[in-house]
Amino acid sequence: MAIHQEALGAYLRERALTGEDPLLAEMHELAAERRFPIVGPEVGRFLFQLVRMMNAGRIFEMGSGFGYSALWFARAMEGAGEGEIYVTDSDKGNIQLARKYHLRAGVAERITYLTGYAQDMLQVTPGLFDIIFCDIDKEQYPEIYDIVRKRLRIGGALVVDNLLWSGAVADPEDTRASTEGIRVFTERMWSSPEFASSLLPVRDGLGLHIKIK
Repeated sequence: MAIHQEALGAYLRERALTGEDPLLAEMHELAAERRFPIVGPEVGRFLFQLVRMMNAGRIFEMGSGFGYSALWFARAMEGAGEGEIYVTDSDKGNIQLARKYHLRAGVAERITYLTGYAQDMLQVTPGLFDIIFCDIDKEQYPEIYDIVRKRLRIGGALVVDNLLWSGAVADPEDTRASTEGIRVFTERMWSSPEFASSLLPVRDGLGLHIKIK
């Protein structure tokens, strides 16, 4: 189930692709060829804007794939002086490909590449973060609450992809582990006194959770 009518969805994506540069175009083609899920330009533009609005200097990605969302984050930091991004993926090949793309983009110097389980790596990476972006396996979503709440600064943002899961979250007959994981996570975030949460109808549903206490 699509959030928007097909024609409207195509219109929104066309707007998001306005000014697409060759490197992003190459990453879009690779994702389509491999049927690899990336957040796409609709979410990418939002991530870029969020960094600029918050003047974010420390970002941690939980599940980075081949570096697509990290490129949007890094480009938003360009010209902003100090800034660091941690990218994570369990696939070493994805991490190597991400580094290659980021080197070509000239942003690799501000990125740290970590291979393994994102939840473990976040817990052992010191300091607080301005933004934590989550796009791991959906059945693992409930695990991140207790970890993330300790690693975001007050006023920091947790951004979580796929909270609508192609409409599956609204289907009571869908009891897949991935769908249930998203439901449990969503209920936990909306009932938490530590976060102010919104679900943005961008692409497949983007959760924005601001740490308020």
